[in-house]
Amino acid sequence: MTSDVTNEVEPASTVGASSRYVDWEFAKATGARLSPPGPKVSRREVAAVVADLKAAAAYAREPVAATAQLTSPDDRPALVVDRATWVAANVETFAAVMDPVVATMDRATGPAALRAVGAKVSAAEAGALLAFLSSKVLGQYDLAPSGTPRLMLVAPNIVEAERELDVDPTDFRRWVAMHEETHRVQFTAVPWLRQHLLDLMADLTGSIAPSPEELTERLAQASKNLRQALTSGGTGLAGVFLTAEDRAKVAAATAVMSLLEGHADVVMDEVGPQVIPSVSVIRDRFTARRQGRGTLDKLLRRLLGLEAKMAQYVEGATFVRSVTSVVGVDGFNAVWTSPETLPTPDEIAAPGLWVGRVHG
Repeated sequence: MTSDVTNEVEPASTVGASSRYVDWEFAKATGARLSPPGPKVSRREVAAVVADLKAAAAYAREPVAATAQLTSPDDRPALVVDRATWVAANVETFAAVMDPVVATMDRATGPAALRAVGAKVSAAEAGALLAFLSSKVLGQYDLAPSGTPRLMLVAPNIVEAERELDVDPTDFRRWVAMHEETHRVQFTAVPWLRQHLLDLMADLTGSIAPSPEELTERLAQASKNLRQALTSGGTGLAGVFLTAEDRAKVAAATAVMSLLEGHADVVMDEVGPQVIPSVSVIRDRFTARRQGRGTLDKLLRRLLGLEAKMAQYVEGATFVRSVTSVVGVDGFNAVWTSPETLPTPDEIAAPGLWVGRVHG
């Protein structure tokens, strides 16, 4: 299934420092080639789905803004994409956040040919990872470090999910759009938030990349951390190489992501009953879908750290509801004042700590 608007994606900008080590164009090609085929639909159905998703995103703007009580500029409309286009957009993000790693890797020496082979291998790994994810993601607010941020809805995944769940397509598309529109509002109503999150990602990426001198020690550490990577709620294979300092940075970034995902879920569920008649059916079936995956899929999610992401929705939503019940929406929105008012990992787990620190 493809979209008629994929040509709206901005030209690739992967010519950067990290391209010396990772062939990003090869990663895009690999991801596109390995992405599973989408559901079977006719050309007429594709056009109808694209139009409906654009309408759902536009429809979500007013109720989301009113519920979140955040003022957001009316920027570019949602982009409806296929899986290959989603992969390409995320390769751009990978390339941008990998640039800090180059400073570390430049200290390494070796034949140019070996580095070229390494670039192909790394690109294949990145492409394969994104190919797997490309069939899971329903939508995303693309931070686009080197371009223009944009709300994206992944058409084949939304159609596939609504068929699997046997829910009303119009209601489901609006429901998904509510969640993703909340992310758009978060990043456009809070101007500093996008760069803050990108800085967190860059700092973490640069920190995790081991220098040549550290590599042996990190490999030894990896064997000790492998079991944790396979446990529910772990950080996945990326966590195998984490030091204690790295884990603290991951926890800080995870707290921010939990806030964003939880807030989007809360807004989506509060808006839902007003404008989506079958919202309770959708929520129940979607929650069951998250929990009822097969053994192989669950293992892959653990390895990739995706189970931890699922926990973010629950923990973040609990934080938002707990804080709002005490200080109201206006009081909760103090969280967007500055990076210093974002919740810490401890505060995400104990919302009262945040209320005490921020509101006294």
